Amino acid sequence: MLPEGILAQFDKQARACDALGSPFTARLCRLLPECLDEGTATGRAVVGWREGEAAALPLRLCGALHRLVLAREDDALASVYPPNPVDDGVLGAALARALAQHDAALLAALDSPPQTNEVARASALLPGLLTVARETQLPLTLVEIGSSAGLNLSLDGFHYTFGDAQWGDPAAGVRLAPELRGPVPDLTGDLVVAGRRGCDIRPIELSDPAQRLRLRSFVWADQTARLERLDAAIALAVKRGIAVERQDAANFVAGQLETRPAETVFCLMHSIMWQYMPQATQARIAGLMEQAGAAATSDSPVAWLRLEPDAAGDAAVITLDLWPGGTTRVLGRADFHGRWLDWRS
Repeated sequence: MLPEGILAQFDKQARACDALGSPFTARLCRLLPECLDEGTATGRAVVGWREGEAAALPLRLCGALHRLVLAREDDALASVYPPNPVDDGVLGAALARALAQHDAALLAALDSPPQTNEVARASALLPGLLTVARETQLPLTLVEIGSSAGLNLSLDGFHYTFGDAQWGDPAAGVRLAPELRGPVPDLTGDLVVAGRRGCDIRPIELSDPAQRLRLRSFVWADQTARLERLDAAIALAVKRGIAVERQDAANFVAGQLETRPAETVFCLMHSIMWQYMPQATQARIAGLMEQAGAAATSDSPVAWLRLEPDAAGDAAVITLDLWPGGTTRVLGRADFHGRWLDWRS
């Protein structure tokens, strides 16, 4: 029997997966605790898990199992994954067998936190970038922290549909159409990205097939549209030569501020990653941005656009600071996976 705290993590993740449209991953999170015990090294690691909820233990294990399916390393496990309909008894038995058969690989995978690099979040970020471009009338130097594989650094190469309005290249491989729960965002203005740089403490190198597989494995197995979207975004990032630096976020922001080009907007962007950083790193980044904002001019503005969970944790808030001025504005709210957008600005 798993400790109560670990059981609670699996139960909470199951409910979150149900809410986010992945009933299969929710089933995994409910069945896995019944399969995990001290009979395997993976089970012992889960029983003795000491990291907090933010470490996303259930998603680490779900991703590791999905990787076996995507890599075609376990045909029996693949036979109980979508689109194959099976009952909980059959699925649970297959999970128990996979845990025993792939014990060493699954144990090693628990060391790696999830990285989804969800490109659908771009539908919440794009209107914010257009707001910055429209209000400054300048090109943007786009700087992203927590970039993972850097897929959202190419968000200006995606196609978007917001109700009856569209933006972007109609032939784009990545096509986003969030449900609107508010007005259509203002999509006017010219968005010119003069430069784009990203960092991550564990960047994913897209030229490495193993790392691409790991990124794909964290897409939930019953959400095929997400996987297709991810594959299209990977192709675009590879074509553009997007690279992500392995670096601490605060050090990266400091370095990018020091070398930012003139007559562009320095725009710091991040999405669903802030809570994973130490408070000291958060404080340092906030201080760096406030200091840069205080020195900003109309010829060299500074912007800070983020999509991060609200206080209740049930949605994400789109927030913008734009200097000179620096007043924090809430532009809207969005689903964590970009399924819906409530634009308010």
